[in-house]
Amino acid sequence: MERDRIIALLNQDLEGEHAAIIQYLTHAYAMGEGEMACEIEAIAREEMRHLDWLAETIVELGGTPSLERGSTRMDGEAVADWMRNDVLLEEDGMNLYREHIKLIDDPKIKRLLERILSDEESHRGDFMHFVDKAQKEEARDVRGSQRDKVTDILNWGIEHEYTVILQYLLHSYLTPNMEVKRQMEDQAINEMQHLGWLAEEMVDSGGTPRIEHTEVDRSTRTADMLRADIKIEQEVASGYDRAATEIKDPDLKKLLTRIRDHERYHADIFSDLLKKE
Repeated sequence: MERDRIIALLNQDLEGEHAAIIQYLTHAYAMGEGEMACEIEAIAREEMRHLDWLAETIVELGGTPSLERGSTRMDGEAVADWMRNDVLLEEDGMNLYREHIKLIDDPKIKRLLERILSDEESHRGDFMHFVDKAQKEEARDVRGSQRDKVTDILNWGIEHEYTVILQYLLHSYLTPNMEVKRQMEDQAINEMQHLGWLAEEMVDSGGTPRIEHTEVDRSTRTADMLRADIKIEQEVASGYDRAATEIKDPDLKKLLTRIRDHERYHADIFSDLLKKE
């Protein structure tokens, strides 16, 4: 099979992993604190690892990882319905991986896809268990419809965090500079923490997290990547600073200030790296 065709198939798998991450995190946040929510977040982290493996393989083949998100299954009123949708999403992925394993003749890539397929089969069993568990425990959607200055600020933050997670991961895959790659990966992990904190705060505030992103910088030169990353960090640090002054709740103010300080740190790290380019 031609390399370009393999890259296209792997990007299709990557987009499916992206969809699974967002679907599972959405469900976990909507359930609030609890054992099942934590287990679903753990599954989402495994899907993140799959995404990383696929993206690295695509770059090794000379391709560019897709930032598109595959189809999700977000309907359903009860938590048990969400878990059924998660079962179906895993089955969608399993079918795609089986098809691609048959089509791709590269033994190393086949082995990777078989490894991921093994995880997806396990995840499917987990979600089947969660269907019964959700029914027995009468798990419910704890999100609300609150819309005010606080929820607007939180969704603004979630949108930013999602955007830079994608941006830093893409830059980490494409840069040939190993120090920049490591820092991009580290800061992306920190931004994932921010997204989780903000989404949980949103639910606690009676709102609904909106996990969507804005335009992602797709630079291919390391210096251009770093300039774009410094710019977005400086802008958002100022945004968090303004937001903290508008918030009365002391705990939320403390959270926004903490995230602001992290963003300033990221900008300083990227600035130091840019000086070496």
